[in-house]
Amino acid sequence: MKIACVQMDMAFDKPDENFASAKELLREANREKPDVILLPETWNVGFFPKDTLREHSDDNCRRVISEIGALAKELNVNIVAGSVANNRGGEVYNTSVTFNRQGEVVNVYDKTHLFSPMGEHEYFQKGKNVLRFTLDGFSCGVIICYDIRFPELTRKMSVEGLDFLFVVSQWPKVRVPQLKALLRARAIENQCFAVCCNSCGKAGSTVYGGNSMIFDPLGELLCEAGDSQQIIFAECETGNLSQIRNTINVFSDRRPELY
Repeated sequence: MKIACVQMDMAFDKPDENFASAKELLREANREKPDVILLPETWNVGFFPKDTLREHSDDNCRRVISEIGALAKELNVNIVAGSVANNRGGEVYNTSVTFNRQGEVVNVYDKTHLFSPMGEHEYFQKGKNVLRFTLDGFSCGVIICYDIRFPELTRKMSVEGLDFLFVVSQWPKVRVPQLKALLRARAIENQCFAVCCNSCGKAGSTVYGGNSMIFDPLGELLCEAGDSQQIIFAECETGNLSQIRNTINVFSDRRPELY
């Protein structure tokens, strides 16, 4: 399974410009024939324009589905379309949509844990579901940025079987070492590939860190970006998953009756 992460420097509060840029970058990534392409968190508006958030949010993900879903079908590639600020029924959510190669929606996930230090909980609604989905026969799950600090969320997916954990984020440069440690831990403890597509650039006074990265189930770093806009790729050897899980029997040795 070949994975591509589009580490995007989006324009703050300019959805038209960001949609155009995202589609151009997705086309560029697809030239290397990946199986899955990821975008970062809230790429349609950046993180996040408080004064115009509701006005500039996608309308129930209609634009994402129309434009990015159509592109997935045209390019015959799976797209984890990062997340977008999304106005649903008058409430704004931080929503991730995933498309298969046919351009069909296979997963819609609203960010579960909202980043209170930046007031995200005052502008967005909390998600209420955690879903797994399938891409090319592999079991996958998506979480968004701050979610990675809550290992119980990922474990809920992994005990049911998880091959790829996709993390889409707008993680600040000052805390990139923490992101790297957390992503590696999620890969090792859940015996899955952990893929993070982060943003870069600046919004207000916050500098976002880039350093998108992909870890294998043993915690080995397969690839890592720098701190500017770029696309990274990794070949994920999925044939090793069963051997790893049979060698260290984390899931059969669990004691859920105690916790």
